[in-house]
Amino acid sequence: MSEFTHFNEQGRARMVDIGDKSATERTAAARTSILVDQTIYEKITAGEVDKGDVLSVAQVAGIMAAKQTSSWIPMCHPLSLKAVDISFEWNLDGDEYELEIEAFVKTKGATGVEMEALTAASATALTVYDMAKALDKGMIIGPTYLFTKTGGKSGDFKRGGDSNGAK
Repeated sequence: MSEFTHFNEQGRARMVDIGDKSATERTAAARTSILVDQTIYEKITAGEVDKGDVLSVAQVAGIMAAKQTSSWIPMCHPLSLKAVDISFEWNLDGDEYELEIEAFVKTKGATGVEMEALTAASATALTVYDMAKALDKGMIIGPTYLFTKTGGKSGDFKRGGDSNGAK
């Protein structure tokens, strides 16, 4: 079992010891999207959703989620984040209304922030869904994926391919 870092000698889950690793700057960006219907698109962009400003609330939810990642992903270390930024872009194609969400996270530490970026992107999309579900429960979230990361032993990563993250 030694090739798996999150298992102890008995084959049971463990949190990896990062105590001897040096602190370096690390970043990660994750993306996801949510497909909505025309009504939801129009109400979000006009600021007419009954629950409030959807994108502002979703942005705060994403930031909060990044800060709490270690609370619900069992093997994640609690991190001191230096920056979290959530951005949105509407992609309109015929009858499809896609809100693309990108979550950027930065730290200086001994482990990466990939999970924090993925968690932030996911929570942001889930919050958009929650705030608009009274209008239509048929919204579709995803795909969710790591777009870039910098720093750490494994080096830098940038997903290639088209805008939805496919290779």
